Amino acid sequence: MVINMIIEQESIDRESFYTELEDIFGKNGLADCLDDEVKERFFALTGIMLLHNSKMNLTALTKSNEIILKHYADSITAAKYMPKTARVIDVGCGAGFPALPLAIVRGDIEISALDSTAKRIEYVKNTARELKLKNIDTLCARAEGAAHDIRFRESFDVACARAVARMETLCEYCLPYVKVGGKFIAMKAKPDEAELEGAKRAAGRLGGSIEKTERFTITDGGEVFDRTIIVIKKLSPTPKTFPRNNAQISKKPL
Repeated sequence: MVINMIIEQESIDRESFYTELEDIFGKNGLADCLDDEVKERFFALTGIMLLHNSKMNLTALTKSNEIILKHYADSITAAKYMPKTARVIDVGCGAGFPALPLAIVRGDIEISALDSTAKRIEYVKNTARELKLKNIDTLCARAEGAAHDIRFRESFDVACARAVARMETLCEYCLPYVKVGGKFIAMKAKPDEAELEGAKRAAGRLGGSIEKTERFTITDGGEVFDRTIIVIKKLSPTPKTFPRNNAQISKKPL
């Protein structure tokens, strides 16, 4: 199998990886997500990512414990906020986070991974196929453009984004994809009060309202990292003028 060849090339010890995965997920209250198939897929994903990393600059993390904590565990902290059988879009998926980990642990949801970089989308598509994930598809497009396409606008139960952009910007990119009654789940490090106020203001203009802000930490037993999940409920349709083009979003945030 291609997966086995990948793992051999990257010299990842399976048993050590499984031990780290179980330990880190356990420390972060995620142990219930693991079974033999899930562990095998995370093991394979690590090998695939590291194999392609030197050519594509997918991640700055190369140690398995860092990858497990900062990519896998961090990504699936959003899973509990997603309803059963939800249709989800990951806006700005990059190297497939959180889309790939979510698809691995939540076989009931359907995920569309969106990014504007063709090489990364091709990587996510091929990796999903290699991992035999049937609940993920890909879309290569700019977020602000695809949000005006009737195939995607207000057609998802959940939009999620794991990004460094400020909340005012994330809201404008993501809320137009969410149907009324759905959610936008923003995955952040530690936004300050000014950013949270900006999120409240932007969400209101886009048809949403902050439902929950949850602050927590993730850890491998050594380092501890602050994380925040902000859940925004879609209450009414987003005005057709949003999202604006990227230059307008950058120059004049909501």
